[in-house]
Parts: sequence; structure tokens; C-alpha cells
Amino acid sequence: MRDRRHLTFLLGGARSGKSAYAEKLASGFPAPWFYIATAQSFDDEMEERIAAHKARRDNGWKTVEAPLDLAGALQDVPAGSPVLVDCLTLWVSNHLLAESDLRAECERLATVLAKPRGPWFVVANEVGLGIVPDNALARRFRDVAGRLNQHVAEAADRVLFMVAGMPMQVK
Repeated sequence: MRDRRHLTFLLGGARSGKSAYAEKLASGFPAPWFYIATAQSFDDEMEERIAAHKARRDNGWKTVEAPLDLAGALQDVPAGSPVLVDCLTLWVSNHLLAESDLRAECERLATVLAKPRGPWFVVANEVGLGIVPDNALARRFRDVAGRLNQHVAEAADRVLFMVAGMPMQVK
């Protein structure tokens, strides 16, 4: 898809190859590419994961850290620029931990994603394929992430489901 204004949504399980494939797709457009990172480092293991993601990207990538204000970060990227958002699932977790008005934040984000200003690639985990979580917080997380995924998929021009590094076109 070479249109300069479109939204591609990449879903899959943990370690399914979502981020690497999204990077490949985004880098098919002229640099600079904007990598909007939602991860926060709360421990050494997460710090290592973030470092590994950064090491994969060359100097054409401009990293924007947006653990909470993802809608604002997207609006700040120059129009026409390729953008990779990684990932919505961590963004939902960040808002749960911050005790934000998650419904309002999801609506704000969905509004921005519905009108991409360039080739945008958004990554999220598919959270509904496992067992029902045994506690209220985990169920709320799964429900919010699942509903957000549905809204983003509906707005997306293309939806890919990643399985073992292989993309399957859903939409």
C-alpha cells in the first residue's frame, strides 16, 4: 500500500513478529520514519527489551516517547511522515496504572487514528485468544484493549494478523 495517508493495524501475540514487520513496512517509505514508543522501563528486563528495539533501527528513525499522550504525539508528527506506533497494548497498561480516564483517552486516540496524516502503522497485542483472567484488573485490561483493537481495526485501511513472523491479511 503506497498511499501516503493510510492506517495499517498489526495484531498478534507476544513475539509474533509484529514490531519487526511494522518497521519493514514503514521503512518502505522515505525517511525520516517516526517511531512512537509507548513502553516505560520499570525494571532491567524491560530496559533490555527497549534497547533491543532501538538497536534494530538505524538513524533514519526518530523516536518519540509517548507512554500516555499518544494522540498528542501523533498530532505532532509532520504531515505525510511514516509513523510506527508500538504499541497500543502497553499504552492501555500505562493508562490503567496511571488511573486515567481510559474511556476518554481511547476515544481521543481513536479520533486521531481515524484520520491518518501519512502512512501510519500501529502495533497491538491480540488479547482475546487466551483464558479469561482470574482477577478484575486483568479482565478490565483485556476488555479495554480488546475494545480499542476493534475500534482501530474498524478505522484501519488494512489489518494484518501476525503468526510466527508471518502476516495474514484480515482486512
